[in-house]
Amino acid sequence: MENNKISVGLDIGTTKIVAMIGKKNEYGKLEVLGIGKAKSLGVKRGVVSNITQTIQSIQQAVDEAENVSGQKINNVVVGIAGQHIRSLHHSDYITRPNADEVIDEHDIDNLVNQVHKLVMLPGEEIIHVLPQEFKVDSQGEIKEPIGMYGGRLEANFHVVVGQVSSIRNIGRCVKSAGLDLSDITLEPLASAASVLSQEEKEAGVALIDIGGGTTDLAIFKDGIIRHTAVIPFGGNVITEDIKEGCSIIEKQAELLKIKFGSAWPGENKETEIVSIPGLRGREPKEITLKNLSKIIHARVQEIIEHVYLEIKNYGHETVKGKLIAGIVLTGGGSQLKHLRQLVEYITGMDARIGYPNEHLAGDSDDALSSPSFATAVGLLMEGLEKEGKQQELTEIPQPLENEPADEVTEEEPAAEKKKPTKKRKSFFEKFTEQFKEFLDNAE
Repeated sequence: MENNKISVGLDIGTTKIVAMIGKKNEYGKLEVLGIGKAKSLGVKRGVVSNITQTIQSIQQAVDEAENVSGQKINNVVVGIAGQHIRSLHHSDYITRPNADEVIDEHDIDNLVNQVHKLVMLPGEEIIHVLPQEFKVDSQGEIKEPIGMYGGRLEANFHVVVGQVSSIRNIGRCVKSAGLDLSDITLEPLASAASVLSQEEKEAGVALIDIGGGTTDLAIFKDGIIRHTAVIPFGGNVITEDIKEGCSIIEKQAELLKIKFGSAWPGENKETEIVSIPGLRGREPKEITLKNLSKIIHARVQEIIEHVYLEIKNYGHETVKGKLIAGIVLTGGGSQLKHLRQLVEYITGMDARIGYPNEHLAGDSDDALSSPSFATAVGLLMEGLEKEGKQQELTEIPQPLENEPADEVTEEEPAAEKKKPTKKRKSFFEKFTEQFKEFLDNAE
């Protein structure tokens, strides 16, 4: 499997579980070799609620992807989301013993490690620590402090926190399905990688990923992630409302939503009616499309207002925090008719639907560029990037063998380019290592 650099993204969602196998073609684009989908039965709002059912769904999706591609899947990159994910902002500093030496990776390491020691609520663990801006002595707004002189190194951090038990449950399901975890990543970050352009991230953009059980938000500005949030509503609550409001079964409600649903009630005339077959021997039900879109509109409006509140909390209304590129909608829920117009109307920001097609090879199946596969494509990209980095690492001779693992991760290539992004990744890798260790010991 190592030779032709194949990777697998596993998106464990509330409505579906997707396994996507792919590799990079000669133009550096993603060539998807196979995709497997299974109905997700054991996941509620992004959190595993039934281990056995989730394992079965994962196996089903993986088997399908293996059959289509003819490849054997051993390890996967998994996305985590769910209502337990929250983020916070934190500032921290270190005083350097020798101000006459230049700041290097080691100092940034010490600073980030210090943030990892923050005391969290019981059962919570820090998943990502993402440095925003640095401050050296009294000079602020520094993007890259390496190579500067200074005694006090300070930084603002974006810290993403999640519940350990929920993350471990996902790990347990993946392991029990006979797979190895090669990496874990935050789902909004994976979706962002597949649908956002670098220009948008620079200008300021809010990515809203509307899934079945949750709506994930990731805000970027100046190319750096500034805010993440998971809102515990998604497409399923809309289906639930239709089911209750029209007194029909869930399957019919879902079909109605997909086929005739609209987020804008003004679109439908009173005379547009759809007839739904009654249950066993009962009369068919007649539902006006205007009523249907009123039900959808009310719930979608609530979801968007929740998201908009998070965007305001981040500071979109300040001059410095303005999101010039507006909003990008992705995920299965973004395919709802007239949703984009409603989002623009409520927030007053420009919006577009995000398709993961710019990273896919030209001859890819059209179905793959659907917004509902944005996370899976992002996870697959993450996996391939990691494979590439590992290959680079094996090619570069490393004299850092005996040093503690904290510093070894990716130190060599990161030092050449002096980019903090490389460094940031390694802390999450460290978390993954500890997590794998935990799973192995738990058996």
